[in-house]
Amino acid sequence: MAQPFHAYEEITFQQFILFIKSHHKQIEENNNIYLNLEPFILEPERKMIQTVLESFLLFLSAPNIEEIKDTYEDHLDTWLQSLLPLLNENHFSMFRLIFEKSIVTLMVNLKHAQTLSILMYLLSIFSHLIHSYNKWLGDESEQHPKTKQVNAELKRLQLLDQLDELLINSSGFKDFAFILKKCEEFFNYKRCVFYAYIPWSNQFYGTIGAELPKVQSMRGQLNSRQSMVFNSKKPVFLKNPHNYIKEEHIQLFNLSSVIFVPIVHDTQVFGWLTFDQLGEEFDYSIDEQTLLEQVGKRLGLYLSRKDDEGSIGTDIQLTERESMILNLLAEGYNNKKMAELLQLSEHTVRDYVSSLMTKFKAKNRTQVVVYGFRLGLLK
Repeated sequence: MAQPFHAYEEITFQQFILFIKSHHKQIEENNNIYLNLEPFILEPERKMIQTVLESFLLFLSAPNIEEIKDTYEDHLDTWLQSLLPLLNENHFSMFRLIFEKSIVTLMVNLKHAQTLSILMYLLSIFSHLIHSYNKWLGDESEQHPKTKQVNAELKRLQLLDQLDELLINSSGFKDFAFILKKCEEFFNYKRCVFYAYIPWSNQFYGTIGAELPKVQSMRGQLNSRQSMVFNSKKPVFLKNPHNYIKEEHIQLFNLSSVIFVPIVHDTQVFGWLTFDQLGEEFDYSIDEQTLLEQVGKRLGLYLSRKDDEGSIGTDIQLTERESMILNLLAEGYNNKKMAELLQLSEHTVRDYVSSLMTKFKAKNRTQVVVYGFRLGLLK
């Protein structure tokens, strides 16, 4: 005998988000419990899956309900694309399983009147995520016919050849600004900015790019969630950067979609390039990810060359006062604050900064700090 069909009342995305926000703490606790109960997950994988779970819950909890339309696909795709560098198929499956367990457990404990509606909506969300994940990675054969793959590979090699030729004919950090301008041209982006990274303090510094004062005003420390994403050593695409970048910085640079490309060599992360279209939203393909990952590795190899250090000289001697100024610059202090701390005049501090720039052959204060770390004068 056929079982009767139980109809359920459909809910909107706003209603689902409101439910998640109302029970955020309990869902987070359930996620952690079920993640720790999985016996066959290795510790590195456990941390990765935890990052994905935290990111998804934060994403669902963050939006302003009044601004969200009933359709949720664009919002989900934005989140998924930002996490793709971290995900493999096993991480993705385990993330879904644990999140589903957490919601089901919560619904059973609450005996919620809309249990079926919420669970069905969650299934529709994961159904869309699975489709988008497979499409992005090229699991659907019609997305990547053989001819298209061959053409994409030829184009990628041609662009990398252009970059290789440019790097061979360039010398050290002093040519890096010109290299970035050529990268805008080669890869068809309107803006490229370089952010240097100091791993031992987990800080970043805006270093090179158009509108230099704006770029150099960008400095700060990565939080744990940002570190997990940006230290993945793979390009990170943010179709909508609001969950990862402060609103003031989005407004300052008129950011919409943006790509972060890590500059790496061996295990060292020098920093990131960002590519964007000056406020225009754009999409990003797996072929572009592969291309820009190679770009980051080539630029990392370029920055690891010793010719720039050789031109500066590793036998630089700093006075005690210059060493103090250098360390305060690395901490981000301005001239006025340094003058107060050292009980000097601002004019004297400016002289010390100018002396450091001369010794390091640096064009600005940020380059002084970068060279200081590179030469081992800063720890």
